[in-house]
Amino acid sequence: MHTLLRIRQIQITPLAVPMRVRFEHAAATRRVADPLVVRLTAEAPYDAVGYGETLARPYVTGETADTVLDDVVECFVPHLLEFRAGSFAEALEFIEQLPGFVDGRLVHAARAAIELAMIDLAGRAFGRRAVEAASWLELAGFGPPGALARARYSGMVVGRGLRGRALLRLQRGYGLRDFKLKVAIEGWQRKLEDACGVLGPALRRGRASLRVDANGGWSRQQTLDALPLLEAHGVSAIEQPMRPQNDDQLPALASRTRCDLIADESLVTIEDAERLIGDGAVRVFNVRIAKNGGLLPALRIAQRVLRAERDVQLGCLVGETSILSAAGLAFLECCPRVRFVEGAFGGFLLRDDIAGRPIRFGWGGRLRPRRGFGLGIEVSDERIATLARRPAVTINL
Repeated sequence: MHTLLRIRQIQITPLAVPMRVRFEHAAATRRVADPLVVRLTAEAPYDAVGYGETLARPYVTGETADTVLDDVVECFVPHLLEFRAGSFAEALEFIEQLPGFVDGRLVHAARAAIELAMIDLAGRAFGRRAVEAASWLELAGFGPPGALARARYSGMVVGRGLRGRALLRLQRGYGLRDFKLKVAIEGWQRKLEDACGVLGPALRRGRASLRVDANGGWSRQQTLDALPLLEAHGVSAIEQPMRPQNDDQLPALASRTRCDLIADESLVTIEDAERLIGDGAVRVFNVRIAKNGGLLPALRIAQRVLRAERDVQLGCLVGETSILSAAGLAFLECCPRVRFVEGAFGGFLLRDDIAGRPIRFGWGGRLRPRRGFGLGIEVSDERIATLARRPAVTINL
């Protein structure tokens, strides 16, 4: 009789990972990344351990690092106690049923950590890759090789003055072609001018692109006031110009600009995707695995967006380690078309990582798939312990 896969132990570790540069936007400023890592251990005879990761953003899903930890323990451990699977498909069937809401409250960040750890664990136990989830979901046109061969990770406009321009030249010299600038913060106009001083020739020849992200920091009038400057500098798209509460103003805004509008904080659930598609104003939908509740719901949102003939952006949360970067790679291998790609900065951004071979994009923003089972990366428990912000919470099931 075939032995069912069960989970013996869960370990949850909040991390503090120093970053090489400070990131500032309208909703937050940070120099230290605060991911939370989940480690699942299978019962014998399976020699398998799976890892998941998330980052919580209160201004996106309403979650914090502390609420995620509490929700993993109180809301998701009971589900793990019930987990039994005789195959990868059975595991995915259970995983997809994990809740995204608890008592009417979003728990997407917590769900993402548990989901990724379970996919990684089941993939390792049954000798399957995470990308095989696309065929199980039966999403038409989705599955390897997806968009990965054509995908190019984006650069960021960071720093100010001479240092900012130097960092941008380094990224451009490394072959990056798509760039993002945070706006709706003090001094963004000067940073825009500096960026265009470096990227201007490539922007005019169509060999580079520049988009801006307001993180919901502008009002409708502030956005309208910024449009002439943005358009004059060749900005191609504006991400989340206003708060989600002002989504009803997006159609009027779209009619006033040739810049494409990107939804991010407004796009948390698949119902949000349906609503924004119906409104007709948003051209690009920023899918972020931790924000949207995991790999499976992210793929479902992407399929709905592409079916509506809109564009997908694979986004990231600043400070992701190689676990979420690996999940992003799986997404790219599944999703047939992606316009912009973010993440996988690895050592370019983080001073340390939890993987033995950290994931980081190469020249030109290219990245090859990892071929191992599950998420395809080898995680170091020693590095997790070193980077722990506080002691891990361990629960034996």
